[in-house]
Amino acid sequence: MIYTGKRRIRIGKVLSTNMDKTIIVGIETKKMHNLYKKPMKVIKKYKVHDENGLCKVGDEIRIVETRPLSKNKRWRVMEIVAKGDTA
Repeated sequence: MIYTGKRRIRIGKVLSTNMDKTIIVGIETKKMHNLYKKPMKVIKKYKVHDENGLCKVGDEIRIVETRPLSKNKRWRVMEIVAKGDTA
């Protein structure tokens, strides 16, 4: 996680583009299990505003925190870091 002033910036992978001007981005983190002390993969999903509809499923993107755009949308696309597989 990167901080620039008050806005948080995160990098994640696009999971869904089924909504109009909204994409679902998954951010993967590693967390230790409390009892078994085994590392677990945890994926947190964010609804992100994609004004121009440039992002595709599988793309790696950088998102930035913004003002509330809807009930659940608090992030917007900053840039596309890497294009996903188009297979």
